[in-house]
Amino acid sequence: MNLFLYYEHKIINILKYLLKLFNFCIIYLIMAVKTSNYYGRLTISDTAIAMTAYYAALDCYGVVDLVSRSFSDSLKELFNKTAIGRGVKVATLNNVINLELFVILQEGVNIDAVKESIESTVKYNVGLYTGMRVDKVVINVVGVRV
Repeated sequence: MNLFLYYEHKIINILKYLLKLFNFCIIYLIMAVKTSNYYGRLTISDTAIAMTAYYAALDCYGVVDLVSRSFSDSLKELFNKTAIGRGVKVATLNNVINLELFVILQEGVNIDAVKESIESTVKYNVGLYTGMRVDKVVINVVGVRV
């Protein structure tokens, strides 16, 4: 029994190390949108865009939470690390932003109306804060919670 706990501890340490290494590699592979204006050149990372979309969606009426749909976010939650921009996938191409959100809604709300509200709010806020054009916002309703 003691030998099993020893190996379990080693495996957990290896997984934590791999997670740190994975996060380190992702930081340098992150896509970003770039713009230049009167104030100079700006680069906005996908993580910043995801955080903006996350908080904009949480402010909408009827949204309970956003849930992660990627394996790396699930691993972060397993090791008690907060996943920044959880439930938001960002795709940038030629300085155009496309977003995909995974939401849980309240029970008893009109799902179509809430989806339209989330889409317009997120599109407006991300466009306002980044100064970029948001082409598409896809809302995936994962569940309904009381």
